[in-house]
Amino acid sequence: MNRTVRSLGPGECADLIRSTGSLVVLTGAGLSTAAGIPDFRGPKGLYVTRKYNPDLVFSIDHFRRDPLLFYQFTQDFMGLSKDIRPTFTHRALSSFEECGLIDGIITQNIDALHHQAGSRRVIELHGSYWSATCTRCQKGDVSGATCAWWDKAIRTSSRAPIVCCPVCGSVIKPDVVFFGEAVKDFEEAAAMVSRCDLLLVLGSSLAVYPAAVLPKMASGTVIVVNQGEVMLSPGRGRYFINQDLNDYFQAVAEELGVDVP
Repeated sequence: MNRTVRSLGPGECADLIRSTGSLVVLTGAGLSTAAGIPDFRGPKGLYVTRKYNPDLVFSIDHFRRDPLLFYQFTQDFMGLSKDIRPTFTHRALSSFEECGLIDGIITQNIDALHHQAGSRRVIELHGSYWSATCTRCQKGDVSGATCAWWDKAIRTSSRAPIVCCPVCGSVIKPDVVFFGEAVKDFEEAAAMVSRCDLLLVLGSSLAVYPAAVLPKMASGTVIVVNQGEVMLSPGRGRYFINQDLNDYFQAVAEELGVDVP
């Protein structure tokens, strides 16, 4: 079903952003694919092109038994994403935050592009590849959006390495949420959404739980910008824009008079 029943022009969106008391943003895979990272499940995604089974790649039980498959997938993923940079929309959200227009960002993505763009108040529901922790001693191998732990490990082997902790020698696991693990900071995300006046949902079909529940917790206006089907029913104060994210937010930024580097 195409959710274009109640649309909103960039000028109207800018007016709502300008006048709102509290703005929260929820982002999904569409923001990453716009940056050039193929959707894992899409026709050019790693699940299809390299014939990975996602139920095994991101299974915490399988990782504990044999982490090699996950690290093979990770090697391919890093090869695809090493030259990826934040999109205009990533940078626009960072600029909006600098201007005091955004209270926080909640993301389903694991690519840390929000951090690279300069956003500071980011909740990563599914964690991130860009930091890692030892499965035994819980020592963090690296922090920040540089993925230095992987860069260091990949230089030691031409094949996918199983990265081990420099402290105790046990396997290091990227801080990505696996199947069988709880998402991160969901209660904080839910509290942010429930008290905000305006929620922007960007690049998400709202098909993945529990993130899909968040817009239903919003008591204020919800604006969804996504190309394709969205699993959220129309309702009062809900607007659906089926447009390219970068094109739409270039127009919104212009309307707001915000300079986006």
